[in-house]
Amino acid sequence: MGTYINLGNEGFKSILNGEYVDKSGLIRVINATLNSESRYSCVTRCRRFGKTMAAKMLCAYYDHSCDSHELFANLEIANDPSFEKHLNKYPVIYLDMTKFTTEGTPKEELVATIKSELMAEMKAVYSDVPLDGKDKLLDVLYAISTAKKEKFIMIIDEWDAICRELLGDNDAMKEYVNLLRNLFKGMLPDMVFAGVYMTGILPIKKYNTQSALNNFWQYTMIQPMRLDKYFGFTKEEVHQLCLKHNMDFDEMVKWYDGYKIGNEPSMFNPSSVVKALACGECDSFWATTGAFDAVADYIKMNYEGLKDDIIFMLGGGKCPVDTTGFENDMAEVKNKDDVFTVLIHLGYLSYDKNERKCYIPNREVAGEMVNAVKRNNWKEVSNSIENSKKLLEATLNGDEQAVAAGIDAAHDDNTSILSYNDENSLSCVINLAYYYARNDYILFRELPTGKGFADIVMLPRKNVDQPALVVELKYNKDADTAINQIHRKQYPAKVAEYTGDILLVAINYDKQTKTHSCKIEKWKK
Repeated sequence: MGTYINLGNEGFKSILNGEYVDKSGLIRVINATLNSESRYSCVTRCRRFGKTMAAKMLCAYYDHSCDSHELFANLEIANDPSFEKHLNKYPVIYLDMTKFTTEGTPKEELVATIKSELMAEMKAVYSDVPLDGKDKLLDVLYAISTAKKEKFIMIIDEWDAICRELLGDNDAMKEYVNLLRNLFKGMLPDMVFAGVYMTGILPIKKYNTQSALNNFWQYTMIQPMRLDKYFGFTKEEVHQLCLKHNMDFDEMVKWYDGYKIGNEPSMFNPSSVVKALACGECDSFWATTGAFDAVADYIKMNYEGLKDDIIFMLGGGKCPVDTTGFENDMAEVKNKDDVFTVLIHLGYLSYDKNERKCYIPNREVAGEMVNAVKRNNWKEVSNSIENSKKLLEATLNGDEQAVAAGIDAAHDDNTSILSYNDENSLSCVINLAYYYARNDYILFRELPTGKGFADIVMLPRKNVDQPALVVELKYNKDADTAINQIHRKQYPAKVAEYTGDILLVAINYDKQTKTHSCKIEKWKK
């Protein structure tokens, strides 16, 4: 066993000793690519979504220096026809790029260090192969592959860790990308590698519109293709874990669900779920990263109304995003779409591919977004969020004047940010003002109810003994008109299918007085 070659299966064995959810079906997909035009795979997803787990699983499966039959015997892949064909049949090169960024190697020496260390180990392990005079890594690998009559599997974990370390250093970045191009582009690599699997957060760097390694198949948070179910924990997987550990599934949903990845409509952050199981309770286990701090500077610049959109998403809204222009480089963030695309790759936003919109997925991430808002000194937004608890209490108590005053305050705080000229703008402020309600309620915008669409419906979560809220908004009309519409279109009867008692909340904004009025009624089945 070396540092980079034939590491065996100990890494995956340790993973199996913990709370493991079977994602071995990924192996079947990668097996189908081996020795084909699609043998080069780059699978990128946000941190704490199982990148390293998958890399170690593949290492244990392919590595011919160990016997992994027992490790995989009870996993999904064991029933696949390709299982025995590729199990422990290849020499495996495993590179964790974070190793080079955490050892104090000077930036300008990173690429040279990667090449020299890997080449030195290959020559030492394959000392019986004549390698004298070969000073290029690919030439060394080709000579070994030819002599041994076997191809390599190469696994690179956190491929873009070097890119993040070299942020803004264009010359060093090009040198690193060229290292990868020299290894994986052309006819010779096909003779050396049966397959290459790279993980990371960001997809492969683009130059103009072209990927620097356009022979790689890229599976991302935005376009995971057939790997979508392996990007996180599915709702059914989390439900089974909650049954096993006697945990409240609805709490898990509130905290960690909400990611749409490809055709998977409901994906959970795996690391946070596992930590919640270990702790016996849900909490925020999300720690901010340097990558997010770098993006925070662009949020401050308020590209094209970015600030408005962040507030809108904190209120539960979705924002359109064009993800195609981003160059997959943190130093090349040029507009609002780029910022949103970075945040999707980092996991701070989720992406709905059908609507081509992004949104904040769950309570855990929303909490970090609120922290980002506070760090950016958006005092108006922070005030609205902090006052939202009082607003919810006033609503539940039927205090119409206090509710109107609370909405007035949220409006006054945020009129410098939001254009406030229609019901949609009013809805945005209302959602922000009721931010605290997300702890106990599931919020819906434009929910189909009765003969129309209720503007905002808040359904109490499981074990929350509070009435549902049906909120109707009017702009420059009156609260009575809003209440009458709730009754006329039979909103409560439909909402009552989901819950018991209901509060009808009508809110109107008067354009002349620039104040809100409120009317609250109780409704029972």
